[in-house]
Amino acid sequence: MNILIWHVHGSWLTSFVQGPHTYLVPVTPDRGPDGLGRARTWDWPASVQERTPAELRDAGIDLVVLQRPHEIALTHEWTGRRPGRDVPAVYVEHNSPHETPVDTRHTLADRSDIPVVHVTHFNRLMWDNGRAPTSVIEHGIIDPGPQWTGTEPRAAVVVNEPVRRARTTGTDLLPAFAATVPLDVFGMRTQGLADHLGLTGAQCRTFDLPQDELHRAMAHRRVYLHPVRWTSLGLSLLEAMFLGMPVVALGTTEVREAVPPGAGVVSNRPEVLTDALRHFAADHAHAEHSGRLAREAARARYGVQRFLEDWDRLMKEVTR
Repeated sequence: MNILIWHVHGSWLTSFVQGPHTYLVPVTPDRGPDGLGRARTWDWPASVQERTPAELRDAGIDLVVLQRPHEIALTHEWTGRRPGRDVPAVYVEHNSPHETPVDTRHTLADRSDIPVVHVTHFNRLMWDNGRAPTSVIEHGIIDPGPQWTGTEPRAAVVVNEPVRRARTTGTDLLPAFAATVPLDVFGMRTQGLADHLGLTGAQCRTFDLPQDELHRAMAHRRVYLHPVRWTSLGLSLLEAMFLGMPVVALGTTEVREAVPPGAGVVSNRPEVLTDALRHFAADHAHAEHSGRLAREAARARYGVQRFLEDWDRLMKEVTR
């Protein structure tokens, strides 16, 4: 099939485009949010092809995969076709509801012609989906291999914009954790985080690395810390498990589903998480054992092949 899809979430899309289709990704001269084109920091196959808005007007499109509300109007403007009416479409909901956990109505709640595909069962449960058909296709991760060494007794944290996102990403919890185990925080716009939190440079180091370097750097850290209060299931958490890292995480949203007993410690009690960090940092063998279980669990549930097969079944149904 020819699938029109915008480059919005690079990590998720990297797995999605591993399928057997042709993926038409809009590109604009400024390569802005609606026209990023092909990724520059991920390895995408040649089946991902850039198309300008003018080229999309005459392009053969079998399915539109929407990810943001305004893409419905943008598809009509650029292609002359209305998603769900003139061309089959699905809407991928990457996020947990933001305005209120239980009363946020989905943008497609009043339509039945565009199925909503949630990335976690928690998300589907919490959104008010109205009469929109819904399904869940859980994340699929391209296996980076068992890279964990744990040579540095530090905790890795992956989060973008931790200062701006603040309590949502658990940034306020980091000082208590850093008092127990030094942190290495990876992500975009992490500069100045230590000063913002009143921590020393040794307690909290920050890095902004491309994907291939990120995995290697994470794997040297002893444990992965996931302090996020409210978000969809973070791909970085699953990637850490694939690397063979033990996990210490808040037990919010879908985390308890993803991290089974033995693969780490999941709790909503900061003191329990602090004790777990201390234990992993002090005991390399314990961290190695838990990380091995984490990797086994992640491979069994979040493999990219299962993800692609789930998507193929859905796309055949929608375009039938």
